[in-house]
Amino acid sequence: MNLTTGALPGDSQKVARLRVAAVQMVSTPRVDENLRVAAGLIADAVAQGAELVALPEYFPIMGMTDGDKVAVRESDGRGPIQDFLSATALAHRIWLIGGSLPLWSRHADKVLNSSLAYNPQGERAARYDKIHLFGFRQGSESYDESATIEAGRQVVAFATPFGRIGLSICYDLRFPELYRAFGVTDLLVIPAAFTETTGRAHWEILLRARAIENQCYVLAVAQGGQHENGRETHGNSMLVDPWGNIIDRKLKGPGIVIGDLERGRLDEVRDSLPALAHRVM
Repeated sequence: MNLTTGALPGDSQKVARLRVAAVQMVSTPRVDENLRVAAGLIADAVAQGAELVALPEYFPIMGMTDGDKVAVRESDGRGPIQDFLSATALAHRIWLIGGSLPLWSRHADKVLNSSLAYNPQGERAARYDKIHLFGFRQGSESYDESATIEAGRQVVAFATPFGRIGLSICYDLRFPELYRAFGVTDLLVIPAAFTETTGRAHWEILLRARAIENQCYVLAVAQGGQHENGRETHGNSMLVDPWGNIIDRKLKGPGIVIGDLERGRLDEVRDSLPALAHRVM
């Protein structure tokens, strides 16, 4: 896997603190409705001082069938969902990460499940296509993302005035080698739609592990509740610090998780336990 990244700002340019927010949703099969809900929650986060806001996986649509997302997929760089993200970032002058939306793939019956990041000027700063595709079977519950999603190939990180941000989506969380491929990052943004079954067992454990082993903040942005298609997503959106402490969380339902990233906290953890410097593989 290759790493795609923008140029990193020098230390003198980095800000000491950044207020971030995760927008938890319970998305429906209707794109327009989901965008209205997202807009309101983003505005709430901005009113509380958020400078970077992230949305969950599948924020624009949780369809009645897996094929519904194929019907609303957009061309790269064009479409109402991407226009919404760009315009919202510009209107609020924030960094905005659209957890995931469906983009055209090489296959007529599939999509790329893509996370898009926009800067405060409304310009796209990064695009990440989900690499690891979820497959699960337990009793009557089963999922196979590979049936409608084409896997991505590149690891993606990008620069902000606070520091370096790595992008991943949901099932990627189970693959620590992906996060090592970023190198040193200051924040991992992980939008997800974890099932209640797998989320209850593993979500928090995995998030805190990724924060601890990479000595960085983790902003986990989830779908959280009972959807019209019958699926229950775990929720439990949270912000985790580099020591593995949970700064804020929301268990279920639409709402916001908010907190500050602090450069001093990153330096404190990395100086006291220089595990990143001790790596030999």
